[in-house]
Amino acid sequence: MFSVKTIQCCALPLRIRNKKVTGVIANSIVTLSHNVVYLMNIKLRHWAIACCLIAIAVLAATIVPTSLSAPPNDLPTRAANDFSPYVTEDGGISLPLDYREKFLHLGTYAVATKGDKPVDEMHNVYSRPEDIQAYRRDGKFPDGAILVKDVTTVGSDKLTTGQSTWTKDIKIWFVMIKDSKGRFPKNDLWGDGWGWALFEAKDPKKNVATDYRTDCRTCHVPAKKDDWVYVRGYPVLKK
Repeated sequence: MFSVKTIQCCALPLRIRNKKVTGVIANSIVTLSHNVVYLMNIKLRHWAIACCLIAIAVLAATIVPTSLSAPPNDLPTRAANDFSPYVTEDGGISLPLDYREKFLHLGTYAVATKGDKPVDEMHNVYSRPEDIQAYRRDGKFPDGAILVKDVTTVGSDKLTTGQSTWTKDIKIWFVMIKDSKGRFPKNDLWGDGWGWALFEAKDPKKNVATDYRTDCRTCHVPAKKDDWVYVRGYPVLKK
């Protein structure tokens, strides 16, 4: 028979051993839990990254670059050789209605259509920035360059700076498009290195010119030596 004291002494190492085992088991459980959480976090991260990549791919597929977007509705069908956005395949010329917003002002001529009368028209001329840059670089307009002139009525009054005249309402538009290659030899609106067009204020989409020799070129004879353009009044073209 064992005494109570003996039993207690024998049981003490067992309790100690049980505590050690329990501690080891507990530590193992904690470590295992941490590992599980870590693995779950890795999976979650991978899943999140995968979702982000999918979202980016979908977004990229739905974005259309500006350069590939459709041209404005007011532009005609381009010529087959991409000559000009304002010229059709058969040489039809259109008026760019947004020229005052997108083109640069070359210069203005104040015109007295009746020699003994005051100025009664303003001739305002515009061109695209790239056409102006090309002229300043090369001393001539490149093929496809476009000039737009609006002819307007005028206002006039004696102001603090003196008798003044200014642009009012548009009467007509005149359009020239450079063509040194003679792309449209059978079209009477093309010749002498240019395409020529005339539009009335009442219908800016209809070219009323029928033959450039009689409807357009006659007014440009004094500027023949300058390729039919009154460059003397366009200081922005100077280098």
